[in-house]
Amino acid sequence: MNMAIEKEWTVVGLLKTTTDFFSEKQIDEARLSAELLLGHVLGLKRLDLYLNHERPVSARELEAFRESCRQRLQGRPVQYIAGEAFFYGNRFSVDERVLIPRPETELVLEHALERFALCEASSGEEPSLLDIGTGSGCIAVTMALRLPGARVTAADVSEEALQVAAANAEAHGVADRIRFVRADMLDPRFPDAVGGPFDMVISNPPYIPETEWGGLQDEVRLFEPRLALVAPEGFEYYRSIAGMGSALVRKGGLLCFELHADGAEGVKGLVSQGFGDIEVIRDYGQLDRALSCVRC
Repeated sequence: MNMAIEKEWTVVGLLKTTTDFFSEKQIDEARLSAELLLGHVLGLKRLDLYLNHERPVSARELEAFRESCRQRLQGRPVQYIAGEAFFYGNRFSVDERVLIPRPETELVLEHALERFALCEASSGEEPSLLDIGTGSGCIAVTMALRLPGARVTAADVSEEALQVAAANAEAHGVADRIRFVRADMLDPRFPDAVGGPFDMVISNPPYIPETEWGGLQDEVRLFEPRLALVAPEGFEYYRSIAGMGSALVRKGGLLCFELHADGAEGVKGLVSQGFGDIEVIRDYGQLDRALSCVRC
């Protein structure tokens, strides 16, 4: 009996065919998606895929890769399919319980760390830091890694997000220096829940207005947690944190926000009472992305 024989695939052949197919289907970042998905299935980094370009792909690996591609075609983000994302060069576990860490947030954290090194409140050997809306814990864990003497508090309203963050802290060996707190940043009792005041407070709060929700990319709107993205009017969380500034940030300490691209002037107005030395920086697309200020 004449039976069809499955084509024998190599890494390079599968990458090329999948990239072409994703491009035809208008999948964003087609080549990157193909590389990340195949790397996940094979347990290889992106560079290693090309160093092993003639490596054969087994039938079991091929089926796993095809299933990953089917999910990608349905719009599910690569990071959720692979269960991981990279932030500041470190691997973080992610799933639909938390936002996917983004390069723009790396920029915000880098800016905060640079400014914090110059703040009066950073002179202590064990600085106290607060990450509000910690999500996957990427900011809190990275701060703990970058500042080995720091004591970090990571707060989130979502118990599910805190579970992911705690697992990431454990994986990176800093769980003993991060305290996880379930608390709502809109609740006036928030400062009591997290303690403080702190030497530095950093937050990437929900800032997408309800009016913009329907226009977001499907892979964001259909898969990422709405709770972590949307503020009814866009400024509620900034307003709440700024209003609690004297209880959260000690004198000479730093407050740093990630911004909505159109939010700089509005947030400047919110922090103008009680904070000074306000600085705004732009991201790679030349959009306002981070605002930092020092408590007077």
